[in-house]
Amino acid sequence: MQALTDSALAHLDVDRLLDVLLERVLGLLSADTAAVLLLDDGSRELVARAARGVEEEVRQGVRVPLGAGFAGRVAAERRPVVLTRVDATTVTNPILWEKGIRVMLGVPLLSQGQVIGVLHVGRFTDRYFENTDVELLELAAERVAGAVQASLHETERSAARVLQRSLLPSALPETPEIRFASRYVPAEVGGVGGDWYDAFLLPSGQLWVIVGDVAGHGLRPAVVMGRLRSALRAYALEGWASEEVLRLADRKLQHFEAGVTATVACATFDPPFDHFRVASAGHPPPIYAGPGGPAVLVPVVPAPPLGVVDRLEPVAVAGDMEADAVLLLYTDGLVERRGERLDLGLERLRAATTAGDPEAVCRRVMDVLIGNRIPQDDVAVLAAHRRPGS
Repeated sequence: MQALTDSALAHLDVDRLLDVLLERVLGLLSADTAAVLLLDDGSRELVARAARGVEEEVRQGVRVPLGAGFAGRVAAERRPVVLTRVDATTVTNPILWEKGIRVMLGVPLLSQGQVIGVLHVGRFTDRYFENTDVELLELAAERVAGAVQASLHETERSAARVLQRSLLPSALPETPEIRFASRYVPAEVGGVGGDWYDAFLLPSGQLWVIVGDVAGHGLRPAVVMGRLRSALRAYALEGWASEEVLRLADRKLQHFEAGVTATVACATFDPPFDHFRVASAGHPPPIYAGPGGPAVLVPVVPAPPLGVVDRLEPVAVAGDMEADAVLLLYTDGLVERRGERLDLGLERLRAATTAGDPEAVCRRVMDVLIGNRIPQDDVAVLAAHRRPGS
């Protein structure tokens, strides 16, 4: 068991970790083959992830339906299964009997009471697996399941973080009339979320500014965020108005990402960029700060978030964009505080937002509203500033 709990394994990624653990399992049980199949929740199939002695399982992408064959039975019944005959009547994967395996033992991989996969071993001789072998493999499965779950969780967090950052624009558009500044800060607790911002120019010269937030944390919200961002860009490129873009995005989200919700605010500027239109689906209202006056909340018409109602009907509102004015879009992580009314956070943001240099605006907003506080949620901020004299 010390071989399976070696702290030196902690730095390995999940695939290398499984290879090492399976090699050690072979030695512990005097087995000739060993394999780990992990449960794919989407398809409800076991997918070969690592193998020793039957590497073909992984290389050929073997999949076993839950409840079918040997591995499927182990997972469905959530108990050890011993096979004293390995052929087409007991195993669905021909690789196993074609390799000459004569006896097999499989145990479920359990994490927090849920089946996450199967660990099985085999021998090329008729020496049967005994009760002590079953107990030993169950102990090994506990270690493997814990290691797999921890490694997969960290891998997912890393993948979500990389994906999210890769989808933020590497450079914001520059025009003679409008310049931008932005901030993105991931939450320090709870995992990566689905916050993002975007700004782009269309061939028509129209300028789009978008901020959104896919509900949840982890890899899936980050993936959905990327898909939603691409859809919004595509609909905008087709020439749809902001409210219609949101309606189309809602249809796509509900059809392809059932159960997911997201908030989005879209602002558009047409040359000469002295006016803007804003449409929102469940998102906090933008802040408008004109020269010589206090900032105000843009009076967006409330609409539900994407993915909530059968037919979304967003409404866009228009506003003037004075020279030296700033339009600030952001996600709710900037203004929400646990146990506090949202309007207090919105008022703090309104008071902190001023006309002028967008970088200075972002710097002040983050200082006043975040400061040294540990963000409980992702924070995205995008400031659009109309240059003086434009």
